[in-house]
Amino acid sequence: MTYTTTTDLINNDETVLDGMVLIPAGEFQMGSPDADPKDFEHPLHTVYTDAFYMDVHEVTNASYKAFVDANPHWRKERIYQGYAEGYLTLWRDNNYPEGEAEHPVICVSWHAAMAYAKWVGKRLPTEAEWEKAARGGLEGKLFPWGNTLPDGTQCNFADKRTDYEWSNMDADDGYKWTAPVGSYPPNGYGLSDMAGNVWEWCLDAYHYQFTNSPRRNPIGGAEKIVDVVEEHRHIRSERVLRGGAWNDDERFLRVTSRDNYPSWNTEYNLGFRCVKDVTA
Repeated sequence: MTYTTTTDLINNDETVLDGMVLIPAGEFQMGSPDADPKDFEHPLHTVYTDAFYMDVHEVTNASYKAFVDANPHWRKERIYQGYAEGYLTLWRDNNYPEGEAEHPVICVSWHAAMAYAKWVGKRLPTEAEWEKAARGGLEGKLFPWGNTLPDGTQCNFADKRTDYEWSNMDADDGYKWTAPVGSYPPNGYGLSDMAGNVWEWCLDAYHYQFTNSPRRNPIGGAEKIVDVVEEHRHIRSERVLRGGAWNDDERFLRVTSRDNYPSWNTEYNLGFRCVKDVTA
């Protein structure tokens, strides 16, 4: 079954905007008070974000193909080599794998994700926006759906089909690798796949702790969100990843879980979704 954002899910059709949902302005508790220190999720702190729209789904292969078709310099054979390490590895002749139109695009760098977002009139989420959205209005819970450990019905993660040493051999999410977007129930905000499927790029430069994080609309590595959006082509640094992926165990599916990767690199488990600012 594919889940989509409809009024019966979020009970307010005014929050729907072209496949996006409105995340309301306000405070939330970001980070974790009791995670392993090496996870760099400390300290638990209060953050305020302005309202924003977020894509219901991760960007799909079909959507990304429309981007590369319209922007030939982002095709495999023409991309700037500084952003090309592993770029669209599974694509052939600028076509995604057969039958995977609705799977999340993978093997795209932070720079490629930024370029796509600009093309569609959006941007990548900040780390704070991403965590607030992933929580779906729940407070103090481990996962987007609550505290229940995943069993294969909530998300795509390392189960018996992936068969890693860390896989949950009692769980079956239905897929060995990525799943079509929206294959599992949405969270409280109507967002799908906020845990598992693919790690998602955020705007922020990766910082090890939140100790000096601003309270309002924080973004790592810059004073303002717009600075990163405007300068992204000149940035080369470790950027934040959130959400866990199809090959991760339960620990990495938590809403507070953080990772990082070089902005110019790609992987088989990295994708993204976009947000859009609310304008008056």
